[in-house]
Amino acid sequence: MNRGLFQYDVTTCETKIIPGLYGFIAQLNQGRHLKKRFEQSRDCKSHFKPRARLGKRTINVLSINVSPIEYGHVLLLPRVLHCLPQRIDHESFLLALHMSKEAADPFFRLGYSSLGAFITINHLHFEAYYLAAPFPVEKAPTQRAVLEMGLEHRGVFVSQLLNYPVRGLVFEGGNRARDLSDAVANACVFLQNNNIPFNVLVSDSGKRIFLFPQCFAEKQALGKVSQEILDTEVNPAVWEISGHIVLKRRKDFEDASEAYAWRLLSEVSLSEDRFQDVKTCILKAAGLHVAYVEEN
Repeated sequence: MNRGLFQYDVTTCETKIIPGLYGFIAQLNQGRHLKKRFEQSRDCKSHFKPRARLGKRTINVLSINVSPIEYGHVLLLPRVLHCLPQRIDHESFLLALHMSKEAADPFFRLGYSSLGAFITINHLHFEAYYLAAPFPVEKAPTQRAVLEMGLEHRGVFVSQLLNYPVRGLVFEGGNRARDLSDAVANACVFLQNNNIPFNVLVSDSGKRIFLFPQCFAEKQALGKVSQEILDTEVNPAVWEISGHIVLKRRKDFEDASEAYAWRLLSEVSLSEDRFQDVKTCILKAAGLHVAYVEEN
């Protein structure tokens, strides 16, 4: 802060745990709303402005986020000088997973939001920060899919979230980091190629990866999102979907309840039928077939 690198002091932002089963987290962050520089890029040009000179051999960069949400909010920029678009590839996702593992802290989470899932800059990047509280999605029960072929011989397991407002999949295990990384990257590549927006949360030091196909922007364009939700001006990207909701208005912060969080996130989720179709396609794209499911 003393060097003038940040748009605002995130330590002054109020945060509270909303009473309820999941303990959704609400933050009042007016600085991010009022002072954040919005630069929606369509040409994949980098908005990264380093203070230090970058040599030609520099490939991957870890940068501060000048509009932070929490302590240690950073951006991971794979192959930054290549000016890649916001599309996951296998090597960039493996890099992100290694970063999460190397942090070796359960309070350090890494997130990704695709185009159409409330990312404002079309330049390949991941976000990460520390939050000393469990994310609500980490508490949600799951149902494990038992696979006939494909991932299990590599130690990867896939589960479906239960009783959470956003439908999603959870990837865990892997004999090697690449086994888990490739499984998730395959799913993300399928979603990208089929223009399905999605968000990814990497938690538990890289041991659990949550994948959320979403449709909020689509519903918003069709006029199917309630005005109550639109009035809050909350754009549900990876952190909001995971249960850390950044609010812009004090009234919304003071009135925040678990019922509100549930209503907001329910607008993000695919319908049950559409989710099952997408899930089947994701697993098929990875060469997998579900034999049956078991409660976890």
